[in-house]
Amino acid sequence: MEQKNGSSFTGFILLGFSDRPQLERVLFVVLLIFYLLTLLGNTTIIALSRLDPHLHTPMYFFLSNLSFLDLCYTTSTVPQLLVHLRGADKSISYGGCVAQLFFSLGLGCTECFLLGVMAFDRYAAVCRPLHYTVIMHPRLCALMASVSWFTGFANSSMETVLIFLVPLCGRNKIDHFFCEVPPLLKLACVDTTVIESEILFFSIIFLFIPVALITFSYGQIVRAVLRIKSTAGQRKVFGTCGSHFTVVSLFYGTAICAYLQPSNNYSQDQGKFISLFYTIVTPMANPFIYTLRNKDVMGAMKNVFCRGYDSR
Repeated sequence: MEQKNGSSFTGFILLGFSDRPQLERVLFVVLLIFYLLTLLGNTTIIALSRLDPHLHTPMYFFLSNLSFLDLCYTTSTVPQLLVHLRGADKSISYGGCVAQLFFSLGLGCTECFLLGVMAFDRYAAVCRPLHYTVIMHPRLCALMASVSWFTGFANSSMETVLIFLVPLCGRNKIDHFFCEVPPLLKLACVDTTVIESEILFFSIIFLFIPVALITFSYGQIVRAVLRIKSTAGQRKVFGTCGSHFTVVSLFYGTAICAYLQPSNNYSQDQGKFISLFYTIVTPMANPFIYTLRNKDVMGAMKNVFCRGYDSR
């Protein structure tokens, strides 16, 4: 990276919401509550998936992966944001910014693939129920989860290198609350059209597979639902797939708003609030979306708590 006047580049200033002191106080309380709920909800999903034998299924294996991912994603940004909201020092080291971008991109891309795999799992459960245990073999589930994580961080590695090769000419004030692609590119002192095109190219390639998998899976599920004559049967399928579809809609909806709009139309304030949504609101909401009216999870909670109570 190009440095100003040959001096060492020590780090960045995350401006965040520093121009709105009153909003910072409100955000600190709200985000702290949301973060604690995120930790509680996702940790509960992981623990129940491990402790209750009835949840040792492909669906809950992938769900526990998603919960772990959400824990990591939120923790990569929110604790630092809480510190910045309460203090005058808004700085982040150069290495810290690189790491934050690397992990946020990697975890975000991994979630894209994981949601695609989970859609395929729902397709197998609804459209191939008699062959479900054969199709969704534990080894295949482990392989698909591993590929999701590897591919996500492979894409992140390429994009992070591309971003930090852009010369900044000493500019270090990021108009955002964490190191993210659009505000980092705003710091560049050169034309970033080529870099943006390369990032878009890689993103489209890596996102094509999960989007295609989700589209195929839900297309087949809809066809299966239309062939079911009973209302109770249709309601059961919607209950099985509705939670996942809601999570997919939240994730891809905010991702499209954040990344797939022209850079000249990118509003910093809009970007900050969209980022708040997918860094804290979505990870906090996911466990509640999956557990709401979910008899398996509620039954697992009763079994685990009753077992713990009886052991006393």
